[in-house]
Amino acid sequence: MLVLELFWFKKLESANFLVSPAMWMEKLLDGVLRVLTPLGPRYIKPSFAHRIYLLWIFRHFQMLPLQVLTRRQQRLIETLCAEQRFVSLSANGWEAPILGTVERRPPVEVEAPPPRRPSSGVSDAVPFAADLRQGS
Repeated sequence: MLVLELFWFKKLESANFLVSPAMWMEKLLDGVLRVLTPLGPRYIKPSFAHRIYLLWIFRHFQMLPLQVLTRRQQRLIETLCAEQRFVSLSANGWEAPILGTVERRPPVEVEAPPPRRPSSGVSDAVPFAADLRQGS
């Protein structure tokens, strides 16, 4: 087990960030998923298998918009939110480690601008040089 931990720590050390094996274990055992909604952040306690998968999803980024996730990953997030396994971030004065953050904001609807009519006043008021030569 010690050899595995040292290998894991060396692998993480070579990355751009330094994370101790203890932190990975904390995230695996007690990690929560933070979902940013229009009403504020919500914290979800996923199952152990889901925590493993979420650690894989957030292996390079701490925060991801829902739109960049695959369909399968989006379905997982939707399922976790629908199950309503929401928890408080801190319980008994201890703060749960965050597996990752998903931005789950509704898409912004943009109104189409009204159709524009060509302005006839400008082309009638300013004659072009080619028009002047044709008239002569």
